[in-house]
Amino acid sequence: MTSPPSKEPSGIDLESAAFDEVSDDISDVKWSDIPALVIFWILFFIVALQFFTRYVLNDSLGWTEEIARFFLIFLAYVGSITCVRKGSHIYLEFFYRYLPVSFIKPLAMFCELVVTVFFSTAGYLCIGLAQRTFAQRMISVDLPKGIIYWVVVVACFSMALFSFINILKLAKRPAADIAAEKLDIAHMAGS
Repeated sequence: MTSPPSKEPSGIDLESAAFDEVSDDISDVKWSDIPALVIFWILFFIVALQFFTRYVLNDSLGWTEEIARFFLIFLAYVGSITCVRKGSHIYLEFFYRYLPVSFIKPLAMFCELVVTVFFSTAGYLCIGLAQRTFAQRMISVDLPKGIIYWVVVVACFSMALFSFINILKLAKRPAADIAAEKLDIAHMAGS
């Protein structure tokens, strides 16, 4: 006799739910992902140091909160480079579902073009912000605040570069392959 599918209190069937399987395969990690990994581990150790000094030693280090905040900003922007490279940022598949297959490739290329222009413009505008704030100093560490914005500039231009590379890759691929990838039911949100 088979047991009924296990149900959570919310009524979700756990046995038939699709879960991403975690694996040890890191073959998709490229050289451009290394800075994000380094920033992540530095942030981890700063937050662990902050926790240890505040709750164990009862004497918090003053600089850890500010530096952790800046490293979180770095992680968001530098980590986004990986998302753009892999094409894993969220997108609205609504239009892909209701357009003919022949329109999906031009739409995907247009979206990547918009992303390229956006990040190029953001990087260009951030240069001025970085130059204006480079004379200002951080509160707890004697470093210029402009460092934060220069990291954002490099990240924005890197995302623009990878988005442009994605346009070139899309141009070489057949439209049917792009449509199959964009309409992949197994990887769509909410399914």
